[in-house]
Parts: sequence; C-alpha cells; structure tokens
Amino acid sequence: MTPAVGGERLVPVPDDIARDYLLLALRLDQRVPGLVDGYFGPANLKAQVDMESVASPVRLAADAARLRERLPGEVGDSGRRRWLDRQLVALEALAKAQAGESIGYLDLVERLFDFRPTRRPDDEFRAAGRELDGLLPGGGSLAERLAAWDAAFTIPPERLPAVSEWLVDLFRERAERLFGLPGGEGLTVGFVRNQPWSGYNWYDGGLRSRVDLNLDLPIRAADLIHVLAHETYPGHHLEHAWKEADLVDAQGRTESSVLLINTPECLISEGLADLGHRFASPEADEPALLIELFERAGLPIANDPLAAREAAESSARIASVRRLLGAVAVNAALMRHADGATHDEVTRYLVEVGQMAPERAAKRLEFIEHPLWRTYVFVYTEGEALLHRWLDRASTEDQPARFGRLLHEAPTPSGIAEELAAG
Repeated sequence: MTPAVGGERLVPVPDDIARDYLLLALRLDQRVPGLVDGYFGPANLKAQVDMESVASPVRLAADAARLRERLPGEVGDSGRRRWLDRQLVALEALAKAQAGESIGYLDLVERLFDFRPTRRPDDEFRAAGRELDGLLPGGGSLAERLAAWDAAFTIPPERLPAVSEWLVDLFRERAERLFGLPGGEGLTVGFVRNQPWSGYNWYDGGLRSRVDLNLDLPIRAADLIHVLAHETYPGHHLEHAWKEADLVDAQGRTESSVLLINTPECLISEGLADLGHRFASPEADEPALLIELFERAGLPIANDPLAAREAAESSARIASVRRLLGAVAVNAALMRHADGATHDEVTRYLVEVGQMAPERAAKRLEFIEHPLWRTYVFVYTEGEALLHRWLDRASTEDQPARFGRLLHEAPTPSGIAEELAAG
C-alpha cells in the first residue's frame, strides 16, 4: 500500500474572496453538520470560526449573496469566477433551507448541484432486470438466483485487507501511466460498520487520504473493483490530490482547500470517480482481473479454471447491468421526497423494480432518507451520465487526456452541459 506522507505543509495565503468563502463554508458547517467533508486550508480561519458564536442561517444566506455580488469585481479569471458563483448558489440555498424557507425538493437539488435530475422510465429498469434474469444461472426466482450468485462471489472479510492493498497498488500504477501522480501522494484503506455508504474517501490534505470500506453488507468481488477505483485511483483520492497540488498550491485558489457536500463540485467529483472505473479496469481486461481476484480472495470457484473464466466474464456483465439498475435510486429519491411516497412504498419499488435484495434496498433507502444525503443521492448517476457523454466526445486515444482535465481543472456541471451543447 502506498504510505501516507508526513511533514508540515505551507498553505497559500487566501485572497479576500477565498478567505470569505472559507469562513462562510466553515460557519455554515456548524448549522449543517457534515457539510465540510474535508478542510486543509489556513488553520487560523478554522480556529476563528471555532471561537465564534454560531451564526444565524439568515445571516449566512445574506453573506453568500453578498459574496456572489463581489465576484465580478474581484475575480478576473472567468473559470474561477463561475465555479465560485455556482458553489455560492448552493451555500445560499442550504442556508435558506436552514432558515426555514420553503424550497421544493427538485428546485433545491438544482440549486445545490447546478443540474436538474430527471426520472428514468421504469421500462429501462425492467429491461435491465430481464437481462439480469438471462445472465444468472440456475433455477428458482431471480431474487433467489441473485442471492446465490452474490454468496458465491462474496469476499471473506479476513481476505479484504490484502486484496484491497493489491487492487489499490494496481490501480495506482495504471493511474500513474495515464494521468501522472503528484509527488508524495498517499493513502490508507480501513474497514468500518454502521454507515449509510459502501465506501468513503476522507481527504486530509497534504496529498493524503483515508479510505473506509463499509462491512455492513457483504462485499462482492466485482463491486470491490468499482468501489476502490471510485475512492482511490483515478477517483476521489487522485482528484483531490491533483487539485490540491494544482489549484491550491500552484495557482493559489485557496477556496479549493475546503471540500463541501451538497454543492456542484460533488456532482463533478462523484461522476468523475464512477467514470474512472473504465480506466482502472477497462472492460476488455476486467475478466482477467476478476480471475486473479477470485484466487487472491480464496473463493472456491478459483479451483476450477474453466468455471472461473466463465464466471469472471459473467460477473463483469452482471456488475455492469447492476450499475444500470443503480439509477433506480434517482426515481426512489424523487418518489420519497418529491412525490411523498412512504418508506414502505419506496422499499418495495427498490426491490421489485430495482431488483435489490431487501437488505440492500434498506441500506439504499437509509442513504436516501438521511438528512445530509437525501439530496446527494443524485450526484452519482447524474454526474456519471453527464461526464460520460462529455468524455465520449473524444476519440478513444484522446479520452485519458480529456479525463485528465477533470483531475486538474474545476469545471461546473452547467459548464460541462454547455460544452456538450456547443458540440
């Protein structure tokens, strides 16, 4: 595993706009716990806010609006100005919601993420379910066969540390060849329980991350590939490390030294992390990777090379179909929060239309109903769909360089959409 890096780090002195943005974010975090996902900015600003009385949400909404008004006169770079503007729209909306202003669910989501989600036709999920039905071997219902399949490819918890270390090192080598790495970056992987998510990247600054994998539910082989690529290389860790090196340290854009949940940067970040799977584990190479993963995980199927090869090919396709089915969470969140569907109604929808096992449907709905994540649920599917269309505008050989823009720049969802519209 790549070791974490020690030592002191010099933080660039923020300009007035960056300083006030950081103060606003830190103050709002006191009203919306968990809003600040990571902070590696000036320590004196964090200390200042920690010593203050908690600001009223009305004041914070006004501060966000005034800061937006200052941008044209104080920020010359158009890209930086746009990014700050979209982030501040989100912070103002969060503050207003805290102040009790009634904002419709879809309108709130659009203000938070600079993008309006759309429902998927249930027919798309039913078609994916039929494909899954055709891929799964054996007899019995789809749910029974899916449960049997999952059990066969669940990695024993005691094997996860070594297998995860091997995969992360492999993904790091691939990312280094395709995108380069900032000197001195590093991360560690740990395991937790009692969380609403499957994996999480805690970015500490100084080019260091801590990645946690959740053991609440069994971890399947194909899913481990996806979640580790998402959280490490070329996903969250590499993105945050490069943006710290480029935006904060090299360009002095100190506002990027705070990472904020429920803002437009998240739709880009989660979309980037999901899309990164195609570079960490290209479709043509994934069966071979899975065969080795079966062996390293000590799965019984590894003892039969022919069966392992056939299972690896099926696993890759089944995992792909299940990711398509994952978009059912968009509809489920809209049902729960926009349509007023009950908890039980949404659970049934996730099981019957999304083809989720009941325990996984419960975990997904826990995320959808969580106060912090109830809006965040959209950023995965919508972010990947947006960036997928944008990336595919480039030829296959040019796609790594195009993806690299997401690692080094600070685009907005509406900016990406405008690039797509421009052709």
